[in-house]
Amino acid sequence: MPDRKLLHLVIGGELISLEGPPEFKDFTKIDFVGAYPTYNDAVRAWRAKAQQTVDNALMRYFVLHAHKLLTPDAEED
Repeated sequence: MPDRKLLHLVIGGELISLEGPPEFKDFTKIDFVGAYPTYNDAVRAWRAKAQQTVDNALMRYFVLHAHKLLTPDAEED
């Protein structure tokens, strides 16, 4: 079965600290990488951006399952 088309966002930015939950240092500098229809597409974009910023220990990128925010009660396969 091919990947279902569900909204995934990839964002990143510099964190205040590596301790505790992620907190962005400056919300005006959040890097919106893009929106992707499958988790696998989003992971590829996440991996590429993470590799580009490997020298900055505080820079982090995340895959957000935005489809879960849009329909939190929906059941998934």
